[in-house]
Amino acid sequence: MSKIALAKRWKKSLSELLEALGKAAPDHEDLFSELSGVLESYLDEAAVADIYKATLYSADAHKGQKRISGEDYICHPIAVAQVLGEMCMDSRTIIAAILHDVVEDTGITLNQIGESFGDDVAVLVDGVSKVSQLEFREHAEAESFRKMFMAMAQDIRVIIIKLADRLHNMHTLDSLDDVRKRRIARQTLEIYAPIANRLGMRELSQKLEDLSLLNLYPKRYSAIAKKVKASKRGRKPVVNEACKNIQDKLAQNGLKVEVYGREKNIFNIYRKMQQKKLSLKEVKDINAIRIITEKRPDCYQALGIIHQLYKPRPESFKDYIAIPKINGYQSLHTVVVGPFGQPVEIQIRSQSMHRIAEKGVASHWFYKTETTGEHAPQQLAQQWLKSFLVSQHMSSDSGYYLEHLKADLFPDEVYVFTPKGAIKRLPRGATALDFAYSVHSGVGDHCIGALINQTAVPLHEKLSNGDYVEIKTSRNARPIPQWLDYAVTSKARASIRHYLSQQKDRESLRLGRKLLRGALSDQGYRKVRIPSADKVNLLKHLELDGWERLLIDIGFGKRLPILVAKQLIAESEAQQRNRPVPNDQKQSTLTIEGTERLLITYASCCHPIPGDNIIGTTTRGRGLVVHQSNCKNCKVIMRQPDNYFHLSWSETTKGNFQVVIDVETQNEPGVLATISNIIAEHNSNINSLTVEQELRHTAKMLFIIEVTDRKHLADVMRQLHAEPSVIKLTRG
Repeated sequence: MSKIALAKRWKKSLSELLEALGKAAPDHEDLFSELSGVLESYLDEAAVADIYKATLYSADAHKGQKRISGEDYICHPIAVAQVLGEMCMDSRTIIAAILHDVVEDTGITLNQIGESFGDDVAVLVDGVSKVSQLEFREHAEAESFRKMFMAMAQDIRVIIIKLADRLHNMHTLDSLDDVRKRRIARQTLEIYAPIANRLGMRELSQKLEDLSLLNLYPKRYSAIAKKVKASKRGRKPVVNEACKNIQDKLAQNGLKVEVYGREKNIFNIYRKMQQKKLSLKEVKDINAIRIITEKRPDCYQALGIIHQLYKPRPESFKDYIAIPKINGYQSLHTVVVGPFGQPVEIQIRSQSMHRIAEKGVASHWFYKTETTGEHAPQQLAQQWLKSFLVSQHMSSDSGYYLEHLKADLFPDEVYVFTPKGAIKRLPRGATALDFAYSVHSGVGDHCIGALINQTAVPLHEKLSNGDYVEIKTSRNARPIPQWLDYAVTSKARASIRHYLSQQKDRESLRLGRKLLRGALSDQGYRKVRIPSADKVNLLKHLELDGWERLLIDIGFGKRLPILVAKQLIAESEAQQRNRPVPNDQKQSTLTIEGTERLLITYASCCHPIPGDNIIGTTTRGRGLVVHQSNCKNCKVIMRQPDNYFHLSWSETTKGNFQVVIDVETQNEPGVLATISNIIAEHNSNINSLTVEQELRHTAKMLFIIEVTDRKHLADVMRQLHAEPSVIKLTRG
């Protein structure tokens, strides 16, 4: 059957789908009818047929699954598709939305999705699944952000689907407990709503903000909602009068416009109260008027007419058409003294600007006119994502990446000019140094100062709107750590850290090479060049990917040069004998980190075992001798700081280690047998026993037993302590 024929059966075939869903069919029928009505308003029959096929597929895959609320699981992907349909997203995105939980929650694989619906849908489903698995909490937060933005960079529709998914989840939080409600709401407010806003999807962002506030602070939400409702009644005559007067005046001048009143969303009112420390009664600008014109030039003409009709308030005008916001938002903002002397906020924008303001980057997939060019939201979004990929490659530390990302998620822009008159957008508080890196990382790395409005200033000078900025550079200039104290933008901070990291690596490389050569010389190694085979074998054993990495570690102090030298000599000697290092030596090397292929001796004065704090010292004929850090002999050893090292046990340590325990017991028949049995019950061997002192009523004995680690020893001693005949027990 053709796609066209299948599409014609869309509503007729609902019974098939409802049969797959099971009970509660009437509710589902309403959902599908509503979705199909939205889709058929802008998609062709073939596209609707593909979506219908995906819906049947998803319903069958999720058959029998329920949400926490008790409704059939298929209701959720249909609701997400509804959100995307109202954005007029393309059919491939809506298909991916309907299938977005299939791979994660059913036995369906990505390969099966690709075979049935195409590789592009499979990629979108995979991206949404990965983003859905992220947890934004504690130490995982930074890496989760990194993964999210990698998924976004591959196809920005991934995050649009995820935002729609989050919106529906926020609408259905009532079935969760209060702790989960608050956690999800806070995550939405701190992560998803700012991302939606950053992508220009203001309508969706405001919904997420309001729902987050409702679940975080329900009483505050309710109070503000009541205030908005009351204000609407009180301001209705002012707004209606102003709308009528503006509509009539613009019509008289030949402008076709749409004029209507609007309210600020509840979260915006709450945020203003928090930022400006206002009470609810002190918030006045809850209502505003929006004017939608046909074309861009009409906006300025309408502004002039309105300013003739009502007097504008000084310093209240903002031109976001000439200089759009960083997310592509364009409008003219003004505040006038309206009817009855009441201030009225007015926004003026064209129809295409309005679509962009409400849908942001999502407007690209349906509205093809007037959304291209320098300030198109999809282009701005891709530029933003690209800049974060650059920051990611420059920063090896996820924490730094998170810092950069959060700074850009909450932008407060300042607009400055280059010497050629081009406009640069930077965050509020950005400095001349940030401007230099915004031009090019090479300019930033070599800058020495700046001219702001023809006046020489230092690099830490903060920028203001309208500044003309020129950067002075020098070939000999280089970034310094102090620059991080006043760099604000993610690009500047990532570039500076990248350079400083490389500089440290270069210095550590030179130092490491010098230290290793000195250590080899001290050990009698006379070869001018280290053979490549020795290097390869050592690197393989140390699990390092390059000789320079080893030298950098030595220069940083992560590895001791004398230990590396001994390891290298052991490799060299083994190669000369054309045989591997002996097995008994290999076994011992598993127990200490950073001592691969060295002869190891465990000191008999303190008997260290895994879990003890340990140090090492080199002794001719005994190799590396390991002591407990609190060993009485360590005081002597530490008088020669060049000949001892702090060591740690490997996590893979295995084997039996000798340890001494001193036992004082009642001097009575059978006590030795009792103690020996307890030790044997814990799979520990007694290597020697010495009776140090035997009195009339007590006896002191010294046992040398074998244990695997401190926990094993603790288990033995715990049971010995519990034995009534044992008076005192200590580790020797």
